[in-house]
Amino acid sequence: MWKPKITWPITWRPILPFSSKLVRKAGGLLLHVLLPNTCYACRRDMAPGESAALCLECEAAVRTVGPRCCARCGKPLPDGGAHCRSCRRARAQRGKCALIRSAVVFGPQIRPVIHAFKYADARHLSAYLSGWMARQWKEYPELAQAQVMMPVPLHRKKLRARGYNQSGLLARSLAEAVCVAVDETSLVRTRNTPSQTGFGREGRLQNMSGAFACVDPAAVKGKVVLLVDDVATTGATLEGCAQALRAAGAKKVMAYTLAREL
Repeated sequence: MWKPKITWPITWRPILPFSSKLVRKAGGLLLHVLLPNTCYACRRDMAPGESAALCLECEAAVRTVGPRCCARCGKPLPDGGAHCRSCRRARAQRGKCALIRSAVVFGPQIRPVIHAFKYADARHLSAYLSGWMARQWKEYPELAQAQVMMPVPLHRKKLRARGYNQSGLLARSLAEAVCVAVDETSLVRTRNTPSQTGFGREGRLQNMSGAFACVDPAAVKGKVVLLVDDVATTGATLEGCAQALRAAGAKKVMAYTLAREL
């Protein structure tokens, strides 16, 4: 009597009426219906497949700063020139932060994304926002001097209340993209300064003077340090950090921020 020849082990593969790719697509559509992705700027529901923080229209409206900016503070100069009016007046009193560069202008499209990232525990936005910084990095060859990257620190009380340092998240992602070492411990904030809102430039500088310290001078001695922060307004916070780093022996201090206020 004939017996079928069986080879072990037998692998069962159920035949599905559709592929796993279609299953994933259907699952994505269902998730989009239940939890639609909303643009942070215009608040409209984005189309399936749009996974960024901004819709395509709002993202296209974000202004990058680019190389046409003030040689020191990084303020955009659409008409060209070496320095903005403020830096031309202050050239006799040069600060400790040699230069500031920024990826984008702090405009109406990017502002709500940064506010959510900074104040609403939207830590997942760090990859999206640091992506802007990584893409614009090539516009500033002077930043290639950096030997170590340091995020602007929060005071321990504010860090405990917020739960994270948004500048630290940006620095980690950016450091990986541009291959620069990051140090999050050597620079600390020694004074819990009041909000800068409402202060003029001089008031901001005084508010930040002496607010930072370098607790490990060996980590910065003779090195070019790059500070990383979310937004540059007058540069007072960056100047306060640079004062502490230069006092500890840093050769040069530069800064790179996600956004720049006009």
